[in-house]
Amino acid sequence: MKKTLALITALSLMGAAHAEDLFVNIHSGQAMAQGAGLVLAGQALEQKAQVRVLLCDAAGDIALVGKEMSTLKPRNVTPQQMLQGLIKGGAKVEVCALYLPNTGKQASDLIPGVTPAKPADVAAHLLKAHVKTLGF
Repeated sequence: MKKTLALITALSLMGAAHAEDLFVNIHSGQAMAQGAGLVLAGQALEQKAQVRVLLCDAAGDIALVGKEMSTLKPRNVTPQQMLQGLIKGGAKVEVCALYLPNTGKQASDLIPGVTPAKPADVAAHLLKAHVKTLGF
């Protein structure tokens, strides 16, 4: 009985110590939708989750060097500034594999910390049991 109780306790502590992973897929070209996804990703980072962000379609533009965009209230920051904060906080940020070849852009056009995604790697990550997903 004591061994069983010890095993159950150890397993629960292991589960409690493992933070969930959050995968945020942003494809909207609308600043508020982009901001909503980035805010939630930031909150997850603050709560010690591993965060991965995939930008595709119009949202990929957030990651372009020199991209002009409007600021969002109440903090008066752009989606790109929010994205840079996530990168500094340790989030993995990628543009989908279709973004660069279909926009005529190169990896060198992306802000530091953003890389082109590898579909097999993204799929393997999504199939992990502890990954929660959000789409915007």
